[in-house]
Amino acid sequence: MVQLVGSLRKELADSLSACRVLVVGAGGIGCELLKNLVLTGFKNIEVIDLDTIDVSNLNRQFLFQKKHVGKSKAQVAKESVLQFCPTANITAYHDSIMNPDYNVEFFRNFMLVMNALDNRAARNHVNRMCLAADIPLIESGTAGYLGQVTVIKKGLTECYECQPKPTQKTFPGCTIRNTPSEPIHCIVWAKYLFNQLFGEEDADQEVSPDTADPELSWNPADTEARATASDQDGDIKRVSTKDWARSTGYDAVKLFNKLFKDDIQYLLTMDKLWKKRKAPLPLDWLEIQKLAENVPEVTGTGLKDQQVLGVAGYSQLFSRSVETLRSMLADKGDGAELVWDKDDPPAMDFVTAAANLRMHIFSMNMKSRFDIKSMAGNIIPAIATTNAVIAGLIVLEALKILSGDVEQCRTVRNQERSLLLLEGGTLPLIICP
Repeated sequence: MVQLVGSLRKELADSLSACRVLVVGAGGIGCELLKNLVLTGFKNIEVIDLDTIDVSNLNRQFLFQKKHVGKSKAQVAKESVLQFCPTANITAYHDSIMNPDYNVEFFRNFMLVMNALDNRAARNHVNRMCLAADIPLIESGTAGYLGQVTVIKKGLTECYECQPKPTQKTFPGCTIRNTPSEPIHCIVWAKYLFNQLFGEEDADQEVSPDTADPELSWNPADTEARATASDQDGDIKRVSTKDWARSTGYDAVKLFNKLFKDDIQYLLTMDKLWKKRKAPLPLDWLEIQKLAENVPEVTGTGLKDQQVLGVAGYSQLFSRSVETLRSMLADKGDGAELVWDKDDPPAMDFVTAAANLRMHIFSMNMKSRFDIKSMAGNIIPAIATTNAVIAGLIVLEALKILSGDVEQCRTVRNQERSLLLLEGGTLPLIICP
């Protein structure tokens, strides 16, 4: 067992060993944080996460291995962390922190709560629970090389929801792949699709239906069975989207029917997703072409880029852009890749068409090329080193709280690999109800 011994005064070390803490999230930040906690001397830890391990997690969530794919993140994280400190008492929950079972009384069991979440709804919920239970919360997050750690204490600091938050720029993979509810979800999906077909393939940017969606089952055994159905050790063999497209000669009609008909029909078999949502409507290439004569081609007035085409129009735009991009890829030679650029007309045509077709399938109002271009910013990657830095800062703030020095806690930001401490030293005195 490796642990900080002698670097902390005895009173603080004893406090760490005795206190009970809750870690919400066992992903990028959560893996680093759990390791840091046991190595610092925390012995009583509870961790909760609804998600299961995907192949794309393995490049940065170091507690997981290939054999763990499909299993509960919380449970595997617990087992891996116990190898660092076998004497630690760790409880893992494969569940959503928003489940009513985790109420105010549940939160009152802890001296400290640490957030390692990737979505705003759960952050808002934990923030409110901690305020109601009067328990200190350490909130954190990362986006590329940027990150932040903030201590939230009722009566002393502002809370997570006290300041308006910018529009979220990253989204859970299952939302992008299975249950888009906003146009931006479809735009992100279309950009992922461009990379999978013509650019650099990335497991984090998979566009096919997510069979391990946590909403499909609350039973981790069922989720694990689905994810590992092809191989018992979790070594999932996926068919490359690019390889499949190449095998068809980048046939636009086959691509269309696969993406907007077959995949959508498969999503419809996941009936649990549609109990409280409107189910998607698959599109068929031949049917659209037959109906094209009776459907208005353009809605709206103004410049061409500000007009919205009909489904038939976007189907034709999809076909033309696929052919153009196929030719561009062929001209570059074997092994070449294209890079998506919103100022590149064929790439922008492709994303506009694919995003709008998906919006129509999921009953959203389609957008003009102008609107989509303004929304299609760069996708922020997950950086392992940023997660590690932020996890370390969370523990430093936890040590201050347990030392009784909560007024010395600071909002800490990691920006482009350098730490910038906000001036003033202490947190602003804003009292929340």
